[in-house]
Amino acid sequence: MSSRKKDQEKKLIVTYTKSAIGYNQRQRGTLRALGLRRLGDVAEHRDTDVIRGMVDKVSHLVQVEEQLS
Repeated sequence: MSSRKKDQEKKLIVTYTKSAIGYNQRQRGTLRALGLRRLGDVAEHRDTDVIRGMVDKVSHLVQVEEQLS
């Protein structure tokens, strides 16, 4: 990867905003895999298809912001 592409890599800022109580274990596991443990936690990830898919599965529990890094 060239340094120019690396400089313009997108990041996703994922914030845990709603409790997972009452939701199934898989969704809780997805939150943990994203690095979110408590309400208000924030995790930063590279913008990849895998992360996008995980965020899509718990989109009702998190808030996502795109950031150009």
